[in-house]
Amino acid sequence: MFRGEPSLAGVSEFQIDRVTFRSGDVDLVGVLRLVDGPAPAVVLTGPFTGVKDQVVGLYAERLAAAGISTLAFDHRGFGESGGRRGHEDSGGKLADLRAAVDLLAERISGERAPADRLGVVGICLGGGYAVRAAAQDPRLRAAVGIAGAYNSPAWFARQMGVDTYRSALRSFLDRYDEFVPAVAPNGGEAAMAGDEPYAYYGTARSASPHWTNAVTRGSLHSLMTFDALGAAPLLAGTPLLIVHGKVDAYCSPDLAAAMHAETAGDKGIVWLDANEHIDLYDREPWVTEAVDATAGFLHKRLITP
Repeated sequence: MFRGEPSLAGVSEFQIDRVTFRSGDVDLVGVLRLVDGPAPAVVLTGPFTGVKDQVVGLYAERLAAAGISTLAFDHRGFGESGGRRGHEDSGGKLADLRAAVDLLAERISGERAPADRLGVVGICLGGGYAVRAAAQDPRLRAAVGIAGAYNSPAWFARQMGVDTYRSALRSFLDRYDEFVPAVAPNGGEAAMAGDEPYAYYGTARSASPHWTNAVTRGSLHSLMTFDALGAAPLLAGTPLLIVHGKVDAYCSPDLAAAMHAETAGDKGIVWLDANEHIDLYDREPWVTEAVDATAGFLHKRLITP
């Protein structure tokens, strides 16, 4: 079992820039943290409904301090970026990641970092987008998923039963444009139901002026039909690290294990003794453990011979 690797860098100085860029006809807003001198560089993508000053912002800052340039941004429809508000667009988010790679490659060109030092880090749902983006974009030379959602429609159908799965898809399509709260207290209806998501998004832990507690029901159709696990066979030439909690009620450890097992080539998996999925969002020691494993992995893989 992969146990994680120590970071090769101490606390690094970095420059922080607010950036705007285009993904097709959509304006995106991000925060670029550029480490002084040559360094690996990664784009980050985060949880369902999440914005750049929540989970991805924390990891972007911690990785920059560990000597890795980072770009955290709001995907289309969320935060300060443009696009259809509160709507999860899987294809659009992959396009956003390609645009983010374009920007990052441009900003680190020259002596700061060569093109083969680009990677992608995804947290929660972003873990699934990270592996799919790495499978589609050869510029991404390493991928990391932290508490990742490696969605698989086939796995969902097996777990739920095909008829129940298809019935759920039909219900999302029938009310596609309606909004539902992202989280709700006391067992209320929500896209992310239950006490645990509310404990993060419904409290000061996630405080952000750019996050909105509403998402379309069509977004749930996107989640249930997005195939991240199918990217595994396409990552044979792309180093992959998975960092996951042994207990996770929202992003299946079984799917994390399957993502690791079905990926050939250079890969590693780190299991953390977390009690909840959201422990890896902002709680210690799990964030530090995840950052250390990620930084060590990226410093060793995103290098120039």
